[in-house]
Amino acid sequence: MCMCLLICFQGNATEYERAVFGTLSAMVGEQRKEEVALQRHFELLKNFPRDILSLKRAQHLCFYLGNPDLSLKFVEQVLPENQDQNYIYGMLAFPLLELGKMDEAERAARKGLAINKNDVWSQHNLCHVFQQECRFREATEFMESCSPSWIACTSFLLTHNWWHVAVCYLEAESPLQKVLDVYDQNIMKELEKSDCEAAEVYLNALGLLLRLYVRGHVHPAKERLTTFLDALKDESIWHVEWLLDLLILWALSITGELKSAQNMLESLKSRVSSMDKDRQQVMQKALQLAEAVYQFGNEEHKTVFDTLGPDFDALGYKMIGASDEQVDVFNEVWYVVLISAGETSKAIDVLGKQIRKRDGAPFLWRLLAKAYSLDGRGADASVASEKADALQAAYSY
Repeated sequence: MCMCLLICFQGNATEYERAVFGTLSAMVGEQRKEEVALQRHFELLKNFPRDILSLKRAQHLCFYLGNPDLSLKFVEQVLPENQDQNYIYGMLAFPLLELGKMDEAERAARKGLAINKNDVWSQHNLCHVFQQECRFREATEFMESCSPSWIACTSFLLTHNWWHVAVCYLEAESPLQKVLDVYDQNIMKELEKSDCEAAEVYLNALGLLLRLYVRGHVHPAKERLTTFLDALKDESIWHVEWLLDLLILWALSITGELKSAQNMLESLKSRVSSMDKDRQQVMQKALQLAEAVYQFGNEEHKTVFDTLGPDFDALGYKMIGASDEQVDVFNEVWYVVLISAGETSKAIDVLGKQIRKRDGAPFLWRLLAKAYSLDGRGADASVASEKADALQAAYSY
């Protein structure tokens, strides 16, 4: 719809329609202003608190700005008028878990499920909690029991929920075949549907394959990459999502498609250069991460360390539009880079801090054992290795 028609439409619009138009007009075109769009959403939801669709749009915007605090404020503003709606509790749970408030997030998700056990967003957010707290068996059993209710989901949410299942199997160090079965049967099979949004499937597929690669499952990761590598070189799916772009950049690099990878990197730089100065400043970190991902794909680990610097933490890169769990794969890349680049003392320090947050993750203990061993601390390496083995045994399926 052209601008003149929109202006004509506004002349006969209701107060609600004008409010919605105001929010949308601040989100598109050359006049796009995130701060204005957010303020207009606050005003709209103050007057129309039952407009859950506009709330979802506001939270979506917050997600891509890496601002869970503001996302939480949005949902808290309208919660009193929507306490009978199961949707509201899933929308409450997500910013809570992104802010590390896991107990509150779990209560919110369970409240949504108490109203409607098939509320897919509440299911998804409860899985986030289980995964973050290393309750991997609970996560996989819960999500697989819920999976019949996902039949009406979008390609993204369907494959994303299965991505969570696969990642939890992987984190529990279950037999690799369990992870690959989820990938083959429940993620890539989505591409066979006529209404499938392929880019959304590739986002979840690549996110899982990178985790497999980081954990040393190089052959199955590369083998599966080759099945849709040509699609990743198709520029029509580039720039749908920043996270997808970074994952494509890794995939192209690791498979030797360097010309396409370099084109992607240059395209990202061009994209950022066209932004206003404030947004450019924010997205410089995303470009830095893109450079590092490209270098990691080329196995230039020392260069990755130099690019990211010693204080890298992927949680500071949420402007790429990713949840804590999605962006955490780049922390896993970082741990591997530190060890490979000979920065074992740094690796021990960083892994120790992460283990204090998630001491039930065997992979972190195995990396710590490797770092200790390379640092000449054999006794500490043995303790860490035994801890990893004990956790894997406890999670065994």
